[in-house]
Amino acid sequence: MNEHQVFMQQALLEAQKAYALGEVPIGAIIVYKGEIIARAHNLRETTQSATTHAELMAIEQACDVIGSWRLEETTLYVTLEPCPMCAGAILQSRVRTVVYGARDMKAGCVDSLYRLLNDSRFNHECDVVEGVLVDECSNILTEFFRELRARKKEEKVARKLREQQEAKKNS
Repeated sequence: MNEHQVFMQQALLEAQKAYALGEVPIGAIIVYKGEIIARAHNLRETTQSATTHAELMAIEQACDVIGSWRLEETTLYVTLEPCPMCAGAILQSRVRTVVYGARDMKAGCVDSLYRLLNDSRFNHECDVVEGVLVDECSNILTEFFRELRARKKEEKVARKLREQQEAKKNS
C-alpha cells in the first residue's frame, strides 16, 4: 500500500463513522508533515446544518492545530470528490494537495462538474490526485444509498398499511 492509500484508509474509517450515524458516509482527514492533524465525517443530519461536511470540519480542526487559516503545507484526503462549498473552502484555506476517492457526478467540483481547484483565475490552485481506493470509497456510498432506499420503501409500505387499517376502522 502506498502513502495515499494508507491515509485514504483513515478517511474511510471516518466515512464508516458517518454511516453508523445514518449520515452520508463521507470521511476526510488532513495530513501535515506526514501526520494526521484533523479527522472528520459528515454530520449534516445530526447537526441539521448544511455546512457540517467532512471537509469543512477537517479544515476547521487543522486551522486550530496549525494556528493559522493557511493550510499551505497540508494534504486533504476525502472519500468523495468535494462539492462547490468544500472546494471553495479548500481554495480559501490554501490546502496544497487534495486526494479523493470517488467522483461525484452530481456535485463534484474538482473534476466532474467543474475544475475549481485548478482554475488559474483563482489566486490558489491545488494539486489533485483522483481515484485513490475508488472501489472502497464508491462501495460504501452505494451500500448506504441502497439501504436508505430499501428503508424508505419499507416505511412507505408500512404507512400505507396503517392508512388502510385506519380506513377500515373508521368505516
